[in-house]
Amino acid sequence: MSKYWHALKIGLQNNLTYRVNFLARALFGLIPLIAILQVWRTIYAGKPAGGMVSDYTLAQMISYYLLVSVVDALSAVNDDDWQIAADIKDGNISQFLLKPIDYLSYRLCLFCAGRIGYLGIAAIPLGLFILSLHEYFVLPPSWGTFALFLASVALTALLQFFLSYTMALLAFWVLEVSTFIFVLYAFEYIASGHLFPLDILPPVLAKVLFLTPFPYQLFFPISVYLGKVTGAELWRGMAIQLAWVILGYLLARFAWRRGIKRYEAVGG
Repeated sequence: MSKYWHALKIGLQNNLTYRVNFLARALFGLIPLIAILQVWRTIYAGKPAGGMVSDYTLAQMISYYLLVSVVDALSAVNDDDWQIAADIKDGNISQFLLKPIDYLSYRLCLFCAGRIGYLGIAAIPLGLFILSLHEYFVLPPSWGTFALFLASVALTALLQFFLSYTMALLAFWVLEVSTFIFVLYAFEYIASGHLFPLDILPPVLAKVLFLTPFPYQLFFPISVYLGKVTGAELWRGMAIQLAWVILGYLLARFAWRRGIKRYEAVGG
């Protein structure tokens, strides 16, 4: 495990080199958040005092979008898929085939380093922004709920990583994977709850979406935090999310085993 711990430390050092970029990304990321919060404030302003939208109060809706930013900072995959595809296309994975290093574990360490580095920088502007809206920010019902939220976020990060990792491994078969990555990102952005809470959709459409892994990449952990899922429904959701993570891991391993058989490295 020492070699993966070393990879984590090197990855963290490399990511901190781009701390100014991280800070700029976090600051500019607040602009669309401010816009969408203003839209929802306008919607609620047209309702009677205490009015709700699909079982969401104004405070819960604002908290939802603030939590979107928090979960995104903790779990989003940024450039990992592009780097994996580039390693395959440029022949850089040859060095891992000759050493006792598991490539998936190595990339997972770099992914964790990237999240730690980004969160360390983004926490400052994001924390100040949440503090400025503290009167609207809803706290979890209990510490137990908060612990389950953190566990769900960890599963969300693993699920996002395994799906992106598998998509990047398509570079074993095709020269350009950008189209596949953009399509996956589009589905994740719409179907995971980035734009709006999924439970404001028609029930039939929401049920269809929950047959996919996308709601468990964002909407489900936020629902856990807000106390929207409780009891048997909560534990069933956690089990389904864990099942998707295991399936994503197995799919990543399968794609690697099949892809490495097609891999060819030429030159010195």
